[in-house]
Amino acid sequence: MEFGYTLLCEQTPPKQLVTDLVEAEESGFGFSVISDHYFPWLEDLGHSAYAWSVLGALAQATDRIPLMTFVTCPTMRYHPAVVAQKAATMGVLSDGRFTLGLGAGENLNEHVIGRGWPSVDVRHEMLTEAVEIIKALFGGDYVNYRGRHFTVDSAKLYDLPEQPVPIGMAAAAPRAGRLAARHADAFISDQPVGDVVRLFAEEGGAGKPVYGQIPVAYGTDHEEAKERAYRTWKFSAPGWKVMSELPGPVNFEAASGTVRPDDIAESVPCGNDLGRYIEAVREWADAGFTHISFCQSGAEHQKDFRTWAEYDLLPALRERFP
Repeated sequence: MEFGYTLLCEQTPPKQLVTDLVEAEESGFGFSVISDHYFPWLEDLGHSAYAWSVLGALAQATDRIPLMTFVTCPTMRYHPAVVAQKAATMGVLSDGRFTLGLGAGENLNEHVIGRGWPSVDVRHEMLTEAVEIIKALFGGDYVNYRGRHFTVDSAKLYDLPEQPVPIGMAAAAPRAGRLAARHADAFISDQPVGDVVRLFAEEGGAGKPVYGQIPVAYGTDHEEAKERAYRTWKFSAPGWKVMSELPGPVNFEAASGTVRPDDIAESVPCGNDLGRYIEAVREWADAGFTHISFCQSGAEHQKDFRTWAEYDLLPALRERFP
């Protein structure tokens, strides 16, 4: 397995995102992912930098570590032809270290353009058309496209990396898993959905990378870490079907009003018990994931986590999950 470092734009100032990844590369993390949001999930998280500006800085500030969006929605805030252009540019700037992670999006981030929020069936149709457009533009020729949801009029990319940027697609249910199997070079999920991973492999994705993410709250004081995990991740308790539909941080605050710190601690490793982290990774490994990224809770606790990961966590994981 490969173990990565998550840059959560919703909790960290943009300049710190860059310095965090420079140090994560030095600490030995094998890859990195970055969220692409317009809003934070909760007002208290307090940030929401434009991920693509940060990515340009990351490409120049780092040397080796792979970069990836986790994930970009290429259907509303961004037209897919524009996503193709900026992804190709990232491929050039990073010398081939960039992977374009795509997903069907959340109302939280996409409602800002004022077009309403489509049903999940329509969102998947839009994502399929978007991927077709992006892959066609990666080919380097002029592209014209007339779909149900998107039109492209004589578009062409002039700056392309030597190899096309790999595309990952997010999925947590069978329908999205089948889309990923047909169109993507990698599978992405923030849940250890072993059944969907198996479907992805059976329908054409066998041998392709499978990316997951584990939220964590490292700290030497277990109770403080548990409280920090609660403040950072309580928004996720209602589950994806709710999360994809809510329009703003105030709605996530209301939806998580009855969530307790112990509820979050069940799924977020807290403190510095190495065994708990290994147990969490084992669940994802058993589900077929090949790449796991860790998302540390709290911008002010990133350095402590990186130091612990370098000397304790990463060596232990690499020994158990070679």
